[in-house]
Amino acid sequence: MENKIVVITGASAGIGAALSELIGRKGGRPVLAARREPELRQVAARSGAEALPVVADVTRREDVQRVLDAALARFGQVDVWVNNAGRGITRLVSELTDEDLDEMMRVNVKSALYGMQAVLPHFQSRGSGHLINVSSMLGRVPSVPLRSAYNAAKHALNALTANLRMELRERHPGLHVSTVMPGPVATDFGLNALGGGPDSRRIPFAQTAEEVAAVIAELIQHPRAADVYTRPEFHQQVLGYYASEELGAPPRRS
Repeated sequence: MENKIVVITGASAGIGAALSELIGRKGGRPVLAARREPELRQVAARSGAEALPVVADVTRREDVQRVLDAALARFGQVDVWVNNAGRGITRLVSELTDEDLDEMMRVNVKSALYGMQAVLPHFQSRGSGHLINVSSMLGRVPSVPLRSAYNAAKHALNALTANLRMELRERHPGLHVSTVMPGPVATDFGLNALGGGPDSRRIPFAQTAEEVAAVIAELIQHPRAADVYTRPEFHQQVLGYYASEELGAPPRRS
């Protein structure tokens, strides 16, 4: 982790903030991107003297490019890019509007696509780099109907990530493309969901943002092109879901 330049989107709170602070403690140099300037600067102040906050709306392609430009101007390179920005929704499929679906795709998919496409030429020119997309277990097992369009967006993100991994595998073996799959995380994610919703911090057995950040940090230190689950039992739940005779039945708990 020492001296690694790590760009993190959605870094003003939650997983992104915890990851930025952890990277700073481990000797890395985080580049933090988010819309909320006061919160972003507070996180940057806790992330070490080398931390670089960049106020940006990552649903805008030009803002994402500006984040990359700022990182290169300060540090000359980027080693890792973490697409972490995301937002939930509390709407059943039968209730979804065009605007609901557009918002979920814009925040959870297009922002990550912009990040992938912005940093990829830099990684290719260097022959190395690690792209990490933070998805969700709901992108594998869509078991919460109220999160409908969020689930769909994370499924789309998983597919794009897998396809990019395949695209790069032979011609760019020094580039790693990873997906991180958390379950419920004890942050304000639920409260900030489109349409409001239950506080994620009250969900039984929710992981802390620090636990998830530790999994991502370990992945950065030992890069691999893979899907990474933030708890070992999650992988078994996915296998159980897709092996079910009635696809869509609730997954068995280990």
